[in-house]
Amino acid sequence: MSTREYVIALDVGGTGMKAALISSGMELLHEARRPTEGDRGPEAVVEGVLAFAAELRAVGVERYGTEPLAAGVAVPGTIDEAAGIAAFSANLGWRNVPFRALLRERLADGRPDALPPLPVALGHDVRTGGLAEGRIGAGEGVDRYLFLPVGTGIAGAIGIDGKVEPGAHGSAGELGHVVVRPGGPPCGCGQRGCLERLASASAVGSAWAEASGDPRATAADAAQAVEQGDPRALAVWRDAVDALATGLVTGLTLLDPRTLIIGGGLAEAGDTLFVPLREAVREKVTFQPLPDIVPAALGDAAGCLGAGLLAWDLHSAEVASR
Repeated sequence: MSTREYVIALDVGGTGMKAALISSGMELLHEARRPTEGDRGPEAVVEGVLAFAAELRAVGVERYGTEPLAAGVAVPGTIDEAAGIAAFSANLGWRNVPFRALLRERLADGRPDALPPLPVALGHDVRTGGLAEGRIGAGEGVDRYLFLPVGTGIAGAIGIDGKVEPGAHGSAGELGHVVVRPGGPPCGCGQRGCLERLASASAVGSAWAEASGDPRATAADAAQAVEQGDPRALAVWRDAVDALATGLVTGLTLLDPRTLIIGGGLAEAGDTLFVPLREAVREKVTFQPLPDIVPAALGDAAGCLGAGLLAWDLHSAEVASR
């Protein structure tokens, strides 16, 4: 058994959870995954998160003979980071879940009485992913960046000098709900023509399913058809890229980032996305400085790594305050 300092990191998604033990050098010492099973209801999901964290702690104690120094958890929806509360998640159905208190209580089971309660950090899933991309991924060394995962939905993380700006109410970066096509398709947020209704991976998949007549078609299928020169796919792709470029120009007009980092499922199309996207943004800017537009580097590990960074940051702050 070798002694090692580590933190617990969890990334809770709508369909799956990723967890890891992470060293101070951001090495993934142990990784695990399991389904979220949101269909079992919000209380069962919360219990699943707590049990998963407890299992990670047990692995760390058995392997290294030491307790974790902190824990970080990234969750979707609206959160109150300062209070450690997951206020609302439409996908998982929970409301006002005091994750910090619940995790501290669960991870205290078996913890030596002489040790203080485990520090627990709670973060928004996209912002934690953006934190990781900014510090150790595609934005490393960049002072101002906008991270935009384009997946089932679209949201952004605003990176400033190694930190991510949450906004006054924890909702900064919701670029997916910028209206890019007034009067366009209705969005769940109550508006019409939102960016994520036109350019998310799910939106592209739906548009290609309708155009191709295949109800099972996905955005990846659309990208493949684009590469094969299918004119129907080219039209779907062109519309989505144009909408995405319009949203990005709004973002860079407001934020003036040095780098735009695009992740999520749509970014997996590589040059099929990035070549026309860079050109579309270039054509739309007028006075705005043109940022670098690059793919995300960390893939689906970004959220877990970001949760680990939150945990290490919290541990460092507590050590400094003693």
